[in-house]
Amino acid sequence: MDTRAHTPVTTALRLCLHALLVGLLVLAALRAIGDGTPHATAVVVLAGVMAALYAAGALAPAVQPHTRAAALWLTALGAVWLALLALSPDALWVAFPLYFLQLHLLPVRWGLPAVAVTAAAAIASFLLHGQEVTPGTFIGPLLGAAVAVATVLGYDALFRESERRRELIDELVSTRAELADAERTAGTLAERERLAREIHDTLAQGLSSIQLLLRAAERTLPEDAPAAAHVRRAREAAQDNLAEARRFVRALTPPDLQQGSLAAALSRLSSRTSSPELTVQFAVSGRPVELPTPYEVALLRTAQSALANAVQHSGARRAEITLSFMETSVSLDVVDDGRGFRTAVETATAAEPASTAGGGFGLPAMRARAASLGGTLSVESGPGQGTAVAVTLPLPAATGNQGGRAA
Repeated sequence: MDTRAHTPVTTALRLCLHALLVGLLVLAALRAIGDGTPHATAVVVLAGVMAALYAAGALAPAVQPHTRAAALWLTALGAVWLALLALSPDALWVAFPLYFLQLHLLPVRWGLPAVAVTAAAAIASFLLHGQEVTPGTFIGPLLGAAVAVATVLGYDALFRESERRRELIDELVSTRAELADAERTAGTLAERERLAREIHDTLAQGLSSIQLLLRAAERTLPEDAPAAAHVRRAREAAQDNLAEARRFVRALTPPDLQQGSLAAALSRLSSRTSSPELTVQFAVSGRPVELPTPYEVALLRTAQSALANAVQHSGARRAEITLSFMETSVSLDVVDDGRGFRTAVETATAAEPASTAGGGFGLPAMRARAASLGGTLSVESGPGQGTAVAVTLPLPAATGNQGGRAA
């Protein structure tokens, strides 16, 4: 009769309601037989019909709260009960379980009038059967109706609150699972990036240097020198291993950079971050050149971190990302029109506590990343003036190490 989850308490209440209605019908039938009333047989038959009709509705899957089937079932029960009430004054007490059924299965706007009509019929039965009219004649049915209304409405309120809490718990569990997945993904990407940087800065650089040294040695040796062949094979082995190291670096780069250039990755980042609350625009200045993987990773991560700060903390409505290629350097500027913050301690180094650099680890991490590539990070901001984050990295050719940086 109800699709709600049946706890031991609700199951016990349902069984008590069933037992109460059936017990009152049996009592009415036995009283009619014991008193020898002229309509005893009709009372017994109607009591049996009402019990059978009640059992059929209680077991029918279609009888659910606020459905047409429930309304029809209650109408049939009410009709049989009125007929039984007309023959036996003892059927009056069946009104009490009917209150609960009406309030539970009908909408409130229909359940309350149905309870009022049922209570009025119970009171009228006293007059119909010539019973003595006392204050209890009116108070009894009305008090029973009031108790039923308070009980059912209170139970519904508790059930709705329980459902809200269950939904919140489900949402919390789901959020925790999503957070764990996100942390695992972030950890995986960070480890991949670290390995790519380590391979690039150690193995690839070393192999590149070995190749250059062997090439220089090969040029100084006569062609017929016994060591020339060994030097050539060593140089070729170093060259092959350098190519393999480069493949490892490419395989470990961030997914955004695997799908195209840095400019394309920044453009996709701008599109993903844009929302009705924040408009992000991206532009490229100068003639783009191919950058080493660590440069692209550093600039992409800086843009991601700066945009994350704009979304989470600044309340910005507009942000602009500009990637500028110059003769000796490449720079990335992220400017937003958010609330800004005080930058009195922006000269703090990455090794200083996070609280000295805007209250988090974002700025120190960006500064450390830029410093590892020989670059600089500057932040300009002020309360109500927005924030501008600029990172500048020297191009490999400008530092005299183009071959090593591009490895």
